[in-house]
Amino acid sequence: MRTVAVVGASLAGLSAARSLRKQGYDGRLVVIGDELHRPYDRPPLSKEFLAGTLGEADLVLESDGEDLGAEWLLGTRATGLDRTDRTVRLADGREVRADGVVIATGAAARTLPGSEGLAGVHTLRTLDDARALRDELARGGRLVVIGGGFIGAEVASTAYTLGLDVTVVEAAPTPLAGPLGETMGTIVSALHADHGVRLLCGVGVKGLSGETRVDAVLLEDGRSIPADIVVVGVGARPCVEWLEGSGVELDNGVKCGADGRTSLAGVVAVGDCANWYDPRAGLHRRVEHWTGARERPDAAIATLLAGGAVEPGLPRPPYFWSDQYGVKIQFAGHAAGADSVTVEEGAADDRNVLAVYRRGGEPVAVLGMNQPRLFMRWRKQLAAVTS
Repeated sequence: MRTVAVVGASLAGLSAARSLRKQGYDGRLVVIGDELHRPYDRPPLSKEFLAGTLGEADLVLESDGEDLGAEWLLGTRATGLDRTDRTVRLADGREVRADGVVIATGAAARTLPGSEGLAGVHTLRTLDDARALRDELARGGRLVVIGGGFIGAEVASTAYTLGLDVTVVEAAPTPLAGPLGETMGTIVSALHADHGVRLLCGVGVKGLSGETRVDAVLLEDGRSIPADIVVVGVGARPCVEWLEGSGVELDNGVKCGADGRTSLAGVVAVGDCANWYDPRAGLHRRVEHWTGARERPDAAIATLLAGGAVEPGLPRPPYFWSDQYGVKIQFAGHAAGADSVTVEEGAADDRNVLAVYRRGGEPVAVLGMNQPRLFMRWRKQLAAVTS
């Protein structure tokens, strides 16, 4: 291969570029990103950066003196991929012809219909999003977070520490029931009530009110929640529109094999936009976690460089963490399909707990709240059991 184009310049794209060099690729490397920023770390955006305890320099993912010998095309969006010669078309009119392509375009925050152009309404996905939200939170006031998932919960926790009046609205009966299951989702989401943050569950949002700036969130049950600031945290959509008509199969992102290969020869996908096949479960999963974006590119790059002639190993069970109200929450595996969950250590009421999810008696997931050492032991055990 003479040229490899990595489309996406966040963690997954950077990890792919690093892996290319680590695995001996010494040809032309082009990294394309729609943001103007060099690769930066996203997890702190909803926590330390938003709270003002971490600066932009602390978010940089590249190490001092690191040089991948890459051409960085930043601030320009990919608009298409030509299937015949793997040419990546860019919004500024440029084209990049490549022998191999790594799709790492990630995901974008979902917005609330009708909120466009209304001041005080935010999503949180990028550094620019975090800058704007941080400036607003510094003024104080009433914050309503729409969505009780991890991003919403982290923003609520951070805003609470900054002294804002915070309400979280969640359409589902139990926040976090998807990733954690109902039992542990209830326990983790109780952190809001522990700290005086209002949590309204089982009710959807009808819309927002305000002429030029938001002043309230209107609920489907007729209630109106006053708001000076609104954060919409209702999930993310994979950024794959630019691939339509390219021959790359799309299904909840880019549909991939267990090694990241796509339906188009010479093209692999990694990160939040990639819907990888999970051989353990026998189905495809799109995993939006930091560790997946860092670890899985190694397998995808090995596949790309070998032309698909390598046998993929089993990826480690997905792992993510969250920091809320001073509690460190860690999770590994898949809660879906578990037929039991048991507390192995600590007490749920103390928010200091280690819980193991099992299916047919075998562990399939583990959750820790302020149990980092024990959690890591269980995480290693989980990887050994499922390998």
